[in-house]
Amino acid sequence: MSSFRRWISERASKDRENLRLFVVGAFIFFFGLSMIVFANQLLVASVQQEIIVLFGLVITAAGGLCAAAGYISLSIFRIIRIMDKK
Repeated sequence: MSSFRRWISERASKDRENLRLFVVGAFIFFFGLSMIVFANQLLVASVQQEIIVLFGLVITAAGGLCAAAGYISLSIFRIIRIMDKK
């Protein structure tokens, strides 16, 4: 078994960590999204507003990546692990 498949198998067996990564990523994603909505709805058009929106976009992207990694670990890696056992 290659080291990559071994890593996938080990990662797929860590359900709690994968779920935690997904939930934390989703929380960070929605926090960043709320920053963007807040800045667009409540602040007047200015450089400060744009900086807050940019910061919210970076936070949203980071949260989305974490949530996607957690989701992939929960679903696809588990399917690969099950297929390897057969």
